[in-house]
Parts: sequence; structure tokens; C-alpha cells
Amino acid sequence: MIKLQVIGNLGKDATVNNVNGKNVINFNMAHTERYKDAQGNQKDRTIWVECAYWTDKTAIQPYLKKGTQVYVEGNPDVRTYQTQDGKNGASLTLRIQNIQLLGTRSSDNTSAVQNNTPPQQNTNFTPTSDMNSVADDLPF
Repeated sequence: MIKLQVIGNLGKDATVNNVNGKNVINFNMAHTERYKDAQGNQKDRTIWVECAYWTDKTAIQPYLKKGTQVYVEGNPDVRTYQTQDGKNGASLTLRIQNIQLLGTRSSDNTSAVQNNTPPQQNTNFTPTSDMNSVADDLPF
């Protein structure tokens, strides 16, 4: 079994399609890696992954908008086809088994999925002497 794990951003909004009575959520996502070439110059390489999530639980689809960062894992599915000019071609699609929403690129509050930001710290907190005695009873 081959299993792929990808973290990336959606290139366009996801769509729900019905194929032979089964629901599939289709979307594509991009993962960009930064590296240095032989001369030491910073380069970017973007890899696009076509994704198909076969599921009856399509409630996640409205949250899969362009720019949303997601984690997906699944099995690669290679398809061969013939082009209009008679040449053979192949495409790689990731059959999703697990998907997790990670956030969005924008920081607007109208989005249903927000970036992970730490909660505000309470700066008015002052420890009491009772707390120090509790800490002495901890086993670590």
C-alpha cells in the first residue's frame, strides 16, 4: 500500500459531484517547497495535487474554499487516457481517506475557517502562595 500525506492550499473552491450514485468532493491543492539551487539562489517549486474525497459526509465542502490550507492523506490513483491527438497520457489523483482543515491565507473574520492564533494572555494574573504548595505535590 502506498499512502501520501500532503499539506497545501486549495487552488479553487471544491465541488461535490455525484458519480454512479456516490458523492465525491473534488479539489486541487498546491504545495510549495523552497530550496537553494547549486549557485545558492532561493527557488520555489510548486506541486499541484488533484484530490477526490469519496464520502457521504459532504458537509465539509462549503469550508473547502480557494486558499484554505488543508492536510490530506490517502492513496494515489493513476489514470491513463488518450488525448485528442491520439497520444497516451496519465494523471495522478489522490483518493482522500482523511482531511483536516488547517486555516486560511487571509485573516478576515468572515471566513468559517480561521488561522490558528494563540488566545490573548491575561496580563493581570498574579500567582498566590497556595499555588506554590500545590505545585510541590505534583509528581513531575
